[in-house]
Amino acid sequence: MIYLSIEDDTQDLYLFINSPGRWVISGVALYDTIQFVQPDVHTICMGSAAPMGCFILVGGEITKRLPFPHTWRQWGFYLKKKEDYAFAI
Repeated sequence: MIYLSIEDDTQDLYLFINSPGRWVISGVALYDTIQFVQPDVHTICMGSAAPMGCFILVGGEITKRLPFPHTWRQWGFYLKKKEDYAFAI
């Protein structure tokens, strides 16, 4: 992104997100880069956007964020009966 903004600082940048999340330092570094570059950054979520992917999505220009319906299945499950607890252990 920094290279592209140096080449042409008037051209908007597009960032397509499909992220399983997890890597906090890398995600925050990408967020900081989005905030640092001069051109507007369009953030587009396609596919999965786990928590860090959502954080990066929010880093884009406020009027240029596009979250498609994404799939993110919560890890874990919900138990309905006491008998299910014994089975889970």
